[in-house]
This record gives sequence, C-alpha cells and structure tokens, in this order.
Amino acid sequence: METFSLARRLAAVLTLLIGLTTAVHAAEPFHGARASRDHYGAIFQIDSGSPGAIKKTLNNIENLLGDPRLKGKIRIELIANAQGFAVYVKNNGFEDRLKKLQAQGVLLAQCANTLRELHIDRNDLYPFISVVPSGMGEITLRESEGWAYIHPTPPDSSM
Repeated sequence: METFSLARRLAAVLTLLIGLTTAVHAAEPFHGARASRDHYGAIFQIDSGSPGAIKKTLNNIENLLGDPRLKGKIRIELIANAQGFAVYVKNNGFEDRLKKLQAQGVLLAQCANTLRELHIDRNDLYPFISVVPSGMGEITLRESEGWAYIHPTPPDSSM
C-alpha cells in the first residue's frame, strides 16, 4: 500500500511539473528558428519543366530572399537539370524574374549533361545563365559546403 501511495504522489508531482513547463512554454510566443550563423547557403533543384513547377520554385526562392532573419546572410543557387532546363529557355516568360533574382545574388546554373543528353543548344537558353559540368555534382559540392538542398515538388494540377 505504501509503495502504491508513493507512486501516486510521484505521478501527481510529475503531472504538475509537466503542466507548469507547458504553461511556461505556451506563454512564450514562437517566432521560428533564429539565424545565429553569419552565412547560409541554399541550392534549389528544378528538374521539371512545367510552368507550375517553375513558378513554385521561383516563388520559394523569392520567399527565402524575403525572410528578414536571413537578410544579408543567404547565398542561393538554382540548378536546372533534366526537364528543368525549361526555366532558362529564351522567351519562356520568366526572363524578368530570373534577371531580378540574379541581381539579388542568386546563382543561375544549368547542367551541361542535360544539354548534351537532350540535344539542347546552349544558344536556346538566356545568355546570362551559367553552365556547370553536372547538376548532381553541383548539388553534391554545395551540400558538402553546408548548403541546404531544396527540391520543390511540382504543384498538383488539380489544385
């Protein structure tokens, strides 16, 4: 009987402590993670050429650039491979947005393997786009440098 009573008292104390801890944390508003480092990097991969995928990826990049916690601390690269090359094709309607992103420091890169494998002429892409030997190599190198890897999924067409 005595052990049962002690166990009940310990359970009650533990419940009280958990409740107090929860109340303290609930009183503090959550503002998200803090940017405690001097520099951050993020590489976005686009491998879909649908207008929805392109818009979503560019929106994500613009949103990241607009995050006040990362102002002056973020480097961003957009690497296109596979069907993602469409983001950089001349007269696709995205030239102004791409130029604006580049003016904000975003690196715009195209996978050379994709150009070769899909028989895409470099001259069909905007002239301000950089070409790297391989998209997968670029992602690997950036991740080894501590950059975040972001691969937005194309939006569901039923939405």
